[in-house]
Amino acid sequence: MSRNRPKASEGEHDALLQQTADRVEATNRRDFLYYTTAAAGTVAGGAAVWPLVDSMNPSADVISQSTIAVDLTGVQLGTRITVKWAGKPVFIWRRTPETVAKARATLLDDLPDPIDDSEGDPNISEPLPALDGNRAADEAGEWLIVIGICTHLGCVPIGQDGSSVGEFGGWFCPCHGSHYDLSGRIRKGPAPRNLDFPPYSLGSDLLLKVGIA
Repeated sequence: MSRNRPKASEGEHDALLQQTADRVEATNRRDFLYYTTAAAGTVAGGAAVWPLVDSMNPSADVISQSTIAVDLTGVQLGTRITVKWAGKPVFIWRRTPETVAKARATLLDDLPDPIDDSEGDPNISEPLPALDGNRAADEAGEWLIVIGICTHLGCVPIGQDGSSVGEFGGWFCPCHGSHYDLSGRIRKGPAPRNLDFPPYSLGSDLLLKVGIA
């Protein structure tokens, strides 16, 4: 059996209307605060995310590494140095006349990779014999500038400190045993080709620019 709800008096009716109005106002105020807080959180969150997103863009110093300039005037004869270009080590060697003479005495028939092409040397437009005179940066052969990455599987050969140069005096890759000679040519091991060259120019003032052929 249903029970009838008692009818409210006029005063009770007015009180109920006021309570309802108060609840509506409270609800609206709560919703306003909620959405205001949410909006503020979104703005703050966006401000926090922006530096993260912005950090994913290449910085100016990273972009500038696509071209570097190196003053070689202070490099002594027989010294090897390494610079970083485009995320790669570049081996620079100021060779002695004795080293140059020994490198130039090597015959093409002794080389596993006797031809350099533009794939490995972006500074040339047509294939050239891998003679030391063609691989050196200057006519006298004093400067040798190559990318210090083994052409087998991309390890960095050792020998820049003058030790562990391998059987042919240049560099030795400890990963799989490739030996490079005084001109950076592969002589023994699994590497399929000679050490590559970066695009570069070397002026008479010994200012080396890597990244510009």
